[in-house]
Amino acid sequence: QVQLVESGGGLVQAGGSLTLSCAASGFAISDYYMRWVRQAPGKARELVEGVSNVGDTYEQGRFTFSRDNAKNMLHLQIGNLQPEDTAVYYCNARKPGGSADNDIWGQGTQVTVSS
Repeated sequence: QVQLVESGGGLVQAGGSLTLSCAASGFAISDYYMRWVRQAPGKARELVEGVSNVGDTYEQGRFTFSRDNAKNMLHLQIGNLQPEDTAVYYCNARKPGGSADNDIWGQGTQVTVSS
């Protein structure tokens, strides 16, 4: 069964940090373009960032993205969390050159940042 399962969300005070994880099963993330997407209340989903199937870890501002192909897992560390980071965070997988119609989505993990 093809599946993505996110974990690690929770309630955090502003300025804190969290590490979200995404465990994949039924397929190899090394064959896919992996992304983190978030959706805040009342807003459309927005791309946090994508982690290519080439790179393993990179930082972008407050976000550190990493993938562990051996464990078939993806991680997202968010530092200096702000209330505007409050959202459901989703893990997404897409075959390179593939259609969005065939995307694989997790169920999401809630991140709530209090001020």
